[in-house]
Amino acid sequence: MTVKRPGLKMLESVSDEYGFDLTPEELGAFESAISEAMAIYDRIDELADERLPVKYPRLEIGYRPTGDDNPLNGWSWKCSVPGAEEGPLVGRTVALKDNISLAGVPMLNGSAVMEGFVPQEDATVVTRLLDAGAHIVGKTAVPAFCFDGGGCTGYPEPQPVNPHDPERLAGSSSNGSGVVVTNGEVDMALGGDQGGSIRLPASWSGCYGLKPTHGLVPYTGIFPIEKTIDHVGPMARTAEDCARMLEVLAGPDGLDPRQYDVQVGDYVGSLAEDLSGLRIGVLTEGFGIPGVSEPDVDDAVREGIAVLERAGASTLEVSVPMHRDAMALWSAIAFEGATELMIRGDAYGTNSKGHYSTDLMDFYGRARRARGHDFSDTVKMTVLAGHYMSEKYNRHYYGKAQNLGRRLTAHYNAALEQCDLLVLPTTAMKAFKRPADNSLPSILAGALGNLQNTAAFDISGHPAISIPVGFSAGLPVGMQLVGRHWCESVVLKAAHAYQVKMG
Repeated sequence: MTVKRPGLKMLESVSDEYGFDLTPEELGAFESAISEAMAIYDRIDELADERLPVKYPRLEIGYRPTGDDNPLNGWSWKCSVPGAEEGPLVGRTVALKDNISLAGVPMLNGSAVMEGFVPQEDATVVTRLLDAGAHIVGKTAVPAFCFDGGGCTGYPEPQPVNPHDPERLAGSSSNGSGVVVTNGEVDMALGGDQGGSIRLPASWSGCYGLKPTHGLVPYTGIFPIEKTIDHVGPMARTAEDCARMLEVLAGPDGLDPRQYDVQVGDYVGSLAEDLSGLRIGVLTEGFGIPGVSEPDVDDAVREGIAVLERAGASTLEVSVPMHRDAMALWSAIAFEGATELMIRGDAYGTNSKGHYSTDLMDFYGRARRARGHDFSDTVKMTVLAGHYMSEKYNRHYYGKAQNLGRRLTAHYNAALEQCDLLVLPTTAMKAFKRPADNSLPSILAGALGNLQNTAAFDISGHPAISIPVGFSAGLPVGMQLVGRHWCESVVLKAAHAYQVKMG
């Protein structure tokens, strides 16, 4: 097709926005020059686009389950996409978080804004799972655009409920994945993590959830939030299954700008090792957070640490005072970065090599401009704050937060020179009750009130796993183990040893 050329009114509007102060005569000259220059786009339109491969047929495109077919509201869509006949995941059923592209299957990403979008390609992680023999059986529910740590803002209703108390939240944004794994409806699931969204539902729902080192698993073909904090990783009922999934998923694909100097380990093989000589640093600042931490959660995690000691590990107290500043840094990065990429950038932005899912960009770009009122309160608050800060302060605070993020990372690295792993509660509290009303304060408290111990490691990029360490008042408690960059094998070894010790 021929790309439509801008008229004088459009050019005048752009000129005014940037303060060019062009006269009518100058605008006319630019209109002519731009019209001629845009012939390049006509040629680009004539060329075939690049698509991610779709290697396996969809046995059943499927349907949106309701009622008894979706007991905890964890599913967004059920389908059947079997993979290879041989491989390490043959016989295993897998669910995908519904921000991951699965060709031919609708993707809502938790919002009415995306109603009607059907991807034309498979994300890299999908192809890798299917190559390993996995059977993908559905997409799991998420809150709106995954910008919600509790699970208060998803579409359509009803939203996922906690497997242990339907009046409580399941933890987000991978809440659907956590729910269907914990409830035994699927063997394994993929989650995504920008502020804790693999580990939060693992903690509140009661399963294992691993956020790998930033860039270890390619994010290609997945709806992003902010490139410097985007992660994708496994969720399962055992550390061993997380290791098996990671072994399939890890490694560069040559298409994701988040990936650099990737180092892949032997994740399953490391599980056989004992914990003799392993040093675990108990992170002081992860416990007793004023006004946030629940004493029974801290106590349960310290009991979990004692189990690791009985399994052969030694422990020491370590301190990273800057840990308590991480939420401020994360918020500054998320407000402006997500506004630029997830909203203004139509989910992909510019200035990066790699694969661009143009069918997603086309659909979402049109939809967000036409249906902005359908964005959730969490997204609206992010955009209002992020746009203001970018325009008023020239992205100064985004840049400073990224700079300070390097300092935070260095402090964690220094602590990890004293020990092999850091340990702290995944969430400082047990699962919240579902907000009693839809007021903005209630929604924001439920959606953003549990990230204190998780968001830090999205900034730093360290691998971190949440493992269930028992119950208090009938609700799960999660213990978080954090390792050195690219040392997932150590993280998984300790998580597996805990599980074996507990029987």
